[in-house]
Amino acid sequence: MGKPRAHELGLDFPGTPGPYNAITDVPGVLVGFETLIKGDGSLVPGQGPVRTGVTAILPHGHDREPRLVWAGTYALNGNGEMTGTHWIHDGGYFIGPVCITNTHSVGIVHHAAVRWMIQTYADEWKAEHLWAMPVVAETYDGVLNDINGLHVTEADALAALDSAGSGPVAEGNVGGGTGMICYEFKGGTGTASRQVSIDGEKYTVASLVQANHGIRPWLTVLGVPVGRHIMDDRLRGDKERGSIIVVLATDLPTLPHQLHRLAKRAAIGIGRGGTPGGNDSGDIFLAFSVANQMPLPEVAAARLHMDFINDEQFDTIYLAAVEAVEESVVNALVAAEDMPTLRPSGKICKAIDHGRLIEVMRHYGRCL
Repeated sequence: MGKPRAHELGLDFPGTPGPYNAITDVPGVLVGFETLIKGDGSLVPGQGPVRTGVTAILPHGHDREPRLVWAGTYALNGNGEMTGTHWIHDGGYFIGPVCITNTHSVGIVHHAAVRWMIQTYADEWKAEHLWAMPVVAETYDGVLNDINGLHVTEADALAALDSAGSGPVAEGNVGGGTGMICYEFKGGTGTASRQVSIDGEKYTVASLVQANHGIRPWLTVLGVPVGRHIMDDRLRGDKERGSIIVVLATDLPTLPHQLHRLAKRAAIGIGRGGTPGGNDSGDIFLAFSVANQMPLPEVAAARLHMDFINDEQFDTIYLAAVEAVEESVVNALVAAEDMPTLRPSGKICKAIDHGRLIEVMRHYGRCL
């Protein structure tokens, strides 16, 4: 059996999660990982140890027909990278997968994602003059991984894409989150979902994060200053040198401007965890909808039609996004496992101790 998730520990997160409490609760959305863990001992640049990987999100699964994915983005602090955002701002959509990896592997993962698109959508790419611009984002894992060794390969990224599936999503030290640190505890990948009802219909708003941000005194869980109660085994001191990528997915029919506004709410979600969005942090967010599926503009009709929710209905949707992001970060923390540091060497990046976390939460009356 795997580790208990945050809600299973008794933390009383608000809202109603979907069946998996994961981004895969959004119909059609699949997630895959390739996790690279090789070698032990001291850092030998170019050789290892290796603690990194790739996370892949497929909005329309392994469908062989390319379709628009309506989207919006927001950067709370832009010290990082997410490819494809210029076109999302202008066009309101992207096509293909979303991948997350380490800072120095964006190029090779982008190359692999382009190849995956050309192969997956082979008929369209053969018949039309089409361009591929997948979304690839990153956070920095150089404390725990030989990041300068450039160990992620095209084959690794393709493996993550090809392995994408539905159901429960692995968390903690997996995929792109393998070597990440969150509030000076071991961090990584986390996910959560919320169900909302609009005009009598049920929809899902879900989040997946690659959490590599924050310093210990900031850590807040459900309003409780947990970090100030667990101050041993710190790594970073008083300056943040990390980032967080948030991917929000929904099946709500939405327009691009609404998804841009939804992406903004990820900032509130991570802010509930205590971070102010540090100067050296790449806090970059993507929101996309699987609704309003359409063919590529190059082959579509002259007139198109979209269904969308009235802006006046979005308070519930925004709250669902904030709750999902908040819980995703904590899920990343509680799923993570200890990992030795490489720079500086000789330390251990400790995972948060479940017992101490629950003790602090109970003291403040925030455990079920």
